[in-house]
Amino acid sequence: MDWARARSLVYAAGQADALPPVEVSLAEADGLTLVDPLTTLTDLPAFPTSSVDGWAVRGTGPWRVVGRVLAGGTPPPLTEDGSAVEIATGAMLPAGADEVLRIEESTRTDDGRVTGTPRTTPEWRSPGEEAYAGEELLAAGTPVGPGVIGLAASCGYDRLRVRPAPRAALLVFGDELLTAGPPKAGQVRDALGPAVPAWLRRYGATVAPSDVIGPVADTLSAHVTALRTALAGADLVCTTGGTMHGPVDHLHPALAELGAEYVVNTVAVRPGFPMLLARVTGPDGRSRYVAGLPGNPQSAIVALVSLVAPLLAGLQGRPAPLLPYVDLAEPIAGRGDYTHLALVRVDPVTGTARPVRHVGSAMLRGLAQADGFAVIEPGSSGEVGARVPLVPLPLLPAVRS
Repeated sequence: MDWARARSLVYAAGQADALPPVEVSLAEADGLTLVDPLTTLTDLPAFPTSSVDGWAVRGTGPWRVVGRVLAGGTPPPLTEDGSAVEIATGAMLPAGADEVLRIEESTRTDDGRVTGTPRTTPEWRSPGEEAYAGEELLAAGTPVGPGVIGLAASCGYDRLRVRPAPRAALLVFGDELLTAGPPKAGQVRDALGPAVPAWLRRYGATVAPSDVIGPVADTLSAHVTALRTALAGADLVCTTGGTMHGPVDHLHPALAELGAEYVVNTVAVRPGFPMLLARVTGPDGRSRYVAGLPGNPQSAIVALVSLVAPLLAGLQGRPAPLLPYVDLAEPIAGRGDYTHLALVRVDPVTGTARPVRHVGSAMLRGLAQADGFAVIEPGSSGEVGARVPLVPLPLLPAVRS
């Protein structure tokens, strides 16, 4: 299947099976996704507040000081011309005040009155200056981070309706894999078991240590049992290896035994084309997903950014991932009728991309140095200066564990 179409299909599948909303406290919402637009419950600010320390004055000076108002207090109105109250930053402006005089631009007379010249621009924040009551500030599908939490609190929210983080599991297939120590004759170190959960967390999923299983024995019965067990508790099960049709590739027969339906079965992309995404209907009638990642490490990450990332966006009710563009500073060859995902580094100053070295399907050295994959479309070649899409790698720390 065409790479771009495969991404659209898996996003639509995830969107159709978006996780049911839950209501959580603001502290629990970090890393989750807004179900509803965030609207203000009141004007922001809700009342006029001083933006400086100084004097709230009425009429012309000098002004007689009749009181003080601090943040959190409710001042009586100023009813007489020539009167003033001392006011702190963030305090409510008393009704009747005409201006605010900064403390550092004021002086006191011998009889205790205040003199000075207020600035021509207002020194207070007016109600609704940031937003009016009922105004939409953020759209549904917005990921919740510290800024969103703070904004929601300022609007008066204690709880938010969000879509929870999808729960993911990982099954590592392959009798040739070691889980500790260096490689030795005939056996290689499993690099995906430790790495894939970290990628999944960066795309918004939760993966518990107990949800990483492997190596699973290279038998059909072991594959079926492992898949059935993992699907009982996860929204998404990723597998590594076994996506082809070799003598010990049991993923396709295992999916058939589980009654799975393919959403995508192989993608015209290099590296990583023997990737798949299948849907399994659980006993409760709800869909779970199996993402088959190739066993070669770089190919597995290509499959993850190609299929798993858009699926997780859909399950969380987030917008479909939009790809930024970069200009190529060096040529990147095409792959004929296949989309080529080429690892690149992006110059943060010029915004240009250069391919990295050590990018074989079984290699991870290039991936560890890259910022993302440049997308060279089928039938084309990435010439110097070409503007191409970039699949960025999510390199920020995971939001949730």
